[in-house]
Amino acid sequence: MSTNQPDFSSARRAVVETMREHWVLFLVEGIVLVVLGLLAIVIPPLATLAVTILIGWLFLISGVVGLVTTFWAKGAPGFAWSLVSAIIAIVAGVVLLVWPISGTVSLTLVLIVFFIIEGVASIMYGIEHRREATSRAGWIIASGVIDLILAAIIFSGLPGSAAWALGLLVGINMVFGGTSLVAMALGAHSQAGSSPTTAARAS
Repeated sequence: MSTNQPDFSSARRAVVETMREHWVLFLVEGIVLVVLGLLAIVIPPLATLAVTILIGWLFLISGVVGLVTTFWAKGAPGFAWSLVSAIIAIVAGVVLLVWPISGTVSLTLVLIVFFIIEGVASIMYGIEHRREATSRAGWIIASGVIDLILAAIIFSGLPGSAAWALGLLVGINMVFGGTSLVAMALGAHSQAGSSPTTAARAS
């Protein structure tokens, strides 16, 4: 038990140092996420359609690649299962691309589950940061709570909310995720800027 603690502490310090050294990259990423999220909120049906089509292409491409590799390794164990998996992925991709609107309900359910998991993970991650008394912990916890609230609201409105829910959920999540990234980047920058001063006073 005690042997793992130094490794965990060193990994935590490495993450903090990375944030301080590359805070500009995290800041830019956060701003881009906020802008894209606002666009998705303003036009949620378009964002829903775009996400559905994107996932359809991902299913189709992964299915085709899986089909090729399955026949490439024809004599390998589990050939039948691999073949069925590839065909299902291709069929799912074609269905989402040909009838993207009808696939939004299923995708919305999957996204709700994803946001629930992400919300719980964000809250737990924020609590870990809160133990260190960092100012950015509140932003992370708030992002996780918002994820859980949105997931509950959209789930209660199904199936009618599926037409706009996917794009709206993605947009709001991107805004809060981007905002938390911006806050973390600015916090890391301020800590990095105050470190030399603190060190000079200590000396």
